[in-house]
Amino acid sequence: MKLSTSDAGPYAVTGYGPGYLIAGGVRYSHALIVSSSEPPAPWPLQHIRELGAEQLRPLVTGRRPEIVLIGTGGRQIFPPPEVLRPLIEAGVGIEVMNTAAACRTFNLLQAEGREVIAALCCPEDDTAQA
Repeated sequence: MKLSTSDAGPYAVTGYGPGYLIAGGVRYSHALIVSSSEPPAPWPLQHIRELGAEQLRPLVTGRRPEIVLIGTGGRQIFPPPEVLRPLIEAGVGIEVMNTAAACRTFNLLQAEGREVIAALCCPEDDTAQA
């Protein structure tokens, strides 16, 4: 799926589909951290079920985004509160949604000039995006 990215900045998420994400004009076949102020970086997990606090802590170490978006793949899957603890303790907003919604929301917030980070799992092969 291609996304409209007018005024969304240099690191906009411009596409996604089963097993891939496109951010900053580059296609990735792994989970990503995208930010309104830094180039995309790998996110070390294959599926949202692997998510632990240790994968979220670096998102707020040394910086304070307004909000962190967590894209959970093809479906919205809420992590347990103890996993979200680093974000809660940092006092940043947290939104958990499927990856398609997280990509659209990231682009919109980035276009508004907000300091946002999105941690995105690739949509799964069995949940193709429309």
